[in-house]
Amino acid sequence: MKYIVTGGAGFIGSHLCEALAGKGHEVVIIDNLSSGKKEHIGALLDTKKNVKFIQETITDFAFLMETFMGADGVFHEAAFVSVPKSIMHPIANHDINSTGTLNVLLAARDAGVKKVVFASSAAVFGNIPGTPRREDSAVDPLSPYAVAKLTGEYYCNLFTRLYGMDTVALRYFNVYGPRQDPHSDYAAVIPKFFLRLSLGEPPLIFGDGEQTRDFVYVKDVVQANIKAMESTATGIFNIGSGKETSVNTLAKTMNGLSGFSGAPEYAPGRPGEVKYSAADITKAGKAFGYEPVYGLEQGLKETGEFRG
Repeated sequence: MKYIVTGGAGFIGSHLCEALAGKGHEVVIIDNLSSGKKEHIGALLDTKKNVKFIQETITDFAFLMETFMGADGVFHEAAFVSVPKSIMHPIANHDINSTGTLNVLLAARDAGVKKVVFASSAAVFGNIPGTPRREDSAVDPLSPYAVAKLTGEYYCNLFTRLYGMDTVALRYFNVYGPRQDPHSDYAAVIPKFFLRLSLGEPPLIFGDGEQTRDFVYVKDVVQANIKAMESTATGIFNIGSGKETSVNTLAKTMNGLSGFSGAPEYAPGRPGEVKYSAADITKAGKAFGYEPVYGLEQGLKETGEFRG
C-alpha cells in the first residue's frame, strides 16, 4: 500500500512511519518541522527506499492534492500541538488544526484516497465528570486546540456520510514513549519526570498527586492506527490503556525504575486541571481488534532505556 503520514516527523508520527515502512508499505512523510524533527526519521530515510520525506504544510491544498494522488490511505497526525499556544494564538491553531484537517479530507476525497485516520484527542472531553470515558460521553472542549480536534471529528463523520470516504478519528489519551520532548508545551508528565530524574531531582507533582491519567505507550497507539486503517471500521474511537493510574503511583514507579529514593516534590494544583481520566477502549477492541500490549512499567522501561 501507499500511505501518506502528515506530521510524520513528530513524536507519534515517526513511530507510525517506522512501523509502516517495516511492513513494506510505501510511506510519504509530510511535515513542516514546526514541532517534528528530521532526526526522528533520519534512520528511515537512510535505510528504507520505500520512505520519502517532503517538508511542506497541510495548509497548502494544491500541494496536498498533488501528493495524495495514488495513495491508498492517509494518517493525519499533523497538528498545532500546544494547548497553551492555542489559547494564545487561536487563529494559528484554527488554520492548522481546523482548516488544515479540512484540506486533508478534501484532498483525500478528490484524490480518490480510500481511508483517512485522524489523530484526535481526549482533550475534547474537558472536565466532564465520570470515568472511564466512552465515545458517547458528553464533550466539553476547554481550549481552541480541543475545539479544533472536535471539529476534525465532525468533519470526518461528514465526509463519510456525505461523500462515502471512510474515516476514523482516534481520541488519544496520555501517550508517552521515546522521542517525546520534555521541553514541549504539550509534553506529558512522564517525559518531565524522566528529565528531572536524569538530573537527580525528584518528580514535581502539581496538586495532591491523586489525579489519575490513562497512560498509553506510543507503540500501542501505532498498532491502533494501523489496525484502524486496515479494517472496515469508521467513526470515533478512544485509544488508551484502559487503566487509571494516579500521578503519585506513576512517580513511585518511575522512582523505582530509576533508582531514585527521594520523595516527590509537590506544588499547588493548576486551575482547571482534569482530576480523573481513563478511557473505555471496548469499542476499538470490538471494531478493529485494538488491545494494548504494553503495561505501564514495560513502557516506562523502554522509554527510559531510550533516554539513557
